[in-house]
Amino acid sequence: MQYVSTRGQAPVLTFEDTMLTGLARDGGLYVPEHIPTLSTDEIAAMAGQSYEDVAYTVMRPFIGATFTDTEFRELIAAAYAPFGHAARAPLVQLAPNHFLLELFHGPTLAFKDFAMQLIGQMFQKALGRKGERVTIVGATSGDTGSAAIEAFRGLDNVDVFILYPHGRVSEVQRRQMTTPTESNVHALAIDGDFDDCQARLKDMFNDFEFRDGVKLAGVNSINWGRVLAQVVYYFSSAVSLGAPHREISFTVPTGNFGDIFAGYIAKRMGLPVRDLVIATNQNDILDRCMKGQGYRKGTVHASISPSMDIQVSSNFERALFEAYGRDGGAVAQLMAELAEGGFDVSQGAMEALRENYSSGRASEAETSATITKALAETGELLCPHSAVGVKVADERREEAVPMITLATAHPAKFPDAVEAATGIRPPLPARMADLFDREERLTRLPNDLAALKTHIKETLAL
Repeated sequence: MQYVSTRGQAPVLTFEDTMLTGLARDGGLYVPEHIPTLSTDEIAAMAGQSYEDVAYTVMRPFIGATFTDTEFRELIAAAYAPFGHAARAPLVQLAPNHFLLELFHGPTLAFKDFAMQLIGQMFQKALGRKGERVTIVGATSGDTGSAAIEAFRGLDNVDVFILYPHGRVSEVQRRQMTTPTESNVHALAIDGDFDDCQARLKDMFNDFEFRDGVKLAGVNSINWGRVLAQVVYYFSSAVSLGAPHREISFTVPTGNFGDIFAGYIAKRMGLPVRDLVIATNQNDILDRCMKGQGYRKGTVHASISPSMDIQVSSNFERALFEAYGRDGGAVAQLMAELAEGGFDVSQGAMEALRENYSSGRASEAETSATITKALAETGELLCPHSAVGVKVADERREEAVPMITLATAHPAKFPDAVEAATGIRPPLPARMADLFDREERLTRLPNDLAALKTHIKETLAL
């Protein structure tokens, strides 16, 4: 299995090199040269299997010779052992034909754990074999950072720097990043919003002297390994509801588009997906784009669902690559236009996008009202991101097709928003009960590339 860049000018890589590289050297994102398919019988055989066995079947065709069969099974087992639910990603019924996929039973209570725990295991194995050390730099709107720090803390072959927008993540999210004591993890509070953090991350990758000097690697959803690990729970949940013998739809609360693009990959692999619904909060660039208004950056507005406070969705580039017939030159031109403010999607590409995706949005008031309603009608306490998904799913779901809404975080990660909507302040799990008593360790930095590079090099003693 080989991987190519969405902008068409970077070297073709193996899975291992793609995973360790992150962002392509032409600024693009890596995608598989071809997408393998699973037969109806192979998908049907997943019924009743463990999550780990499904994960092996789904991901193995993408791995190539990077890990042996035995190694890969061991890495998967180690990745999901810390999860707090035997099913890893259990389904809960909200209403007739509407189900919630709980993706918050991992170590940091968010869906990012499904990918990050596995990425951590794969990095450690690959780097240990090579005898190399890398510097991981990530940008986060809240959950990616804590999941990355949890996955890589204390590992021998990596140093981790996580950029997060100062004052724009929840207290639980911040403390999950700032309270680990291991010396190889570093939380950097940036004066700006998430898009600023993401832009500085890409700037560092595009500075090849710096990139090569610190051996930079990335674990944002720009990393193909992140997307691949998220494909698995589309299969596990759909098979639980009758796939491949019936169609299933999914609604995905999303900001950076990686989670829903994983659903597209599942569909291309043979999973019978009727609809992939993009659910956005008030920062609705994706919804506006799908409604034909172009893809144009606006002001990021802080919300009660902060992990979705994004105006530049990095993984949408992968969707555009597919919609434009895998034309790297066309994608590079669109990304150049985006740097100047935005672009229009061609009619043909728009039709291709709409064959796979639809969209909706939820305002702040609608998000809060959905949290209130869900508790009253189902007893389910939703985090605000999951509530965005449930609100949009209720508008989009069909009577004959099961709808699965992805619950992307535990409500205890956003206690203020949940308490305001329900009067209930959700407690943290027992293993995290002392989170607010732990000492924080962070560095606040300006939204400035030079300052960031200097801080990282000084920390690494380079």
